[in-house]
Amino acid sequence: MLPGASPTARLDVDVSGMRSAKGLIQVCLTADPDNFPNCVDDARASTKTVPARQHAMAFEGLPPGRYALAVIHDENGNAKLDTFAGIPREGFGFSQNPAIRFGPPKFNSARFEVAGPTRQQVRMKYML
Repeated sequence: MLPGASPTARLDVDVSGMRSAKGLIQVCLTADPDNFPNCVDDARASTKTVPARQHAMAFEGLPPGRYALAVIHDENGNAKLDTFAGIPREGFGFSQNPAIRFGPPKFNSARFEVAGPTRQQVRMKYML
């Protein structure tokens, strides 16, 4: 690292439990509890969209800190989580794989620390 350069880290994300290879995997990485899990109005959020058959991705150059991941299996490729009566019709998952009750978990339930090379394994969940 160059003198005076800020330290950065790498996060590797592995997604498991996919019910199909159709569509896309959308991943949102945020350090802002107020914008989790949607990453709306979060200019510092990092997002990635990859084919659903690709179960691994990396975020490089991250400043050390606390983050949370939200993952969607967008099977029909319409760039959103489809629901029926408020229940997700497509797969979803979060860092730290917290228990899902009513609605998405809070940031603190999905939070993890990035200080160097870090790996998160996200298990997808399907309600319908």
